[in-house]
Amino acid sequence: MRNTLSKRKATQIIPISFTVNGTWQEIDVEPQELLLDVIRDRLGLTGSKRSCDMQVCGACTVLLDGRPVSSCTLLAFEARDREVLTIEGVAQNGRLHPLQEAFIEKGGFQCGFCTPGMILTAKVLLDGNPDPSEAEVI
Repeated sequence: MRNTLSKRKATQIIPISFTVNGTWQEIDVEPQELLLDVIRDRLGLTGSKRSCDMQVCGACTVLLDGRPVSSCTLLAFEARDREVLTIEGVAQNGRLHPLQEAFIEKGGFQCGFCTPGMILTAKVLLDGNPDPSEAEVI
């Protein structure tokens, strides 16, 4: 007796284009492919890390159109025609961003695994409010 279940269809490929750290990228992705995997494994930007896979820890944080997102749960095709900023794109012309310098100077990084996400999130806060109160920071 033949198996009547249909075989799984071949993986669909979705061509997307988006800006990563100011550079236009065109890449083919699979529907289930996560943004974190594309930026780390395909674009070689390893500052964002995989950790909890649940939007809890922040190690995978990138900025999408200027807002922090967890790249471990965001499908890559959701970034099409949008701007992604990773920790590698924060430094400009070979100079660290003042937040990166402050984290180094003040020792604000413990092991460093989630530091990129903290820096990107702090950048969003300070870009919107350069002099936040303690309550706004907490």
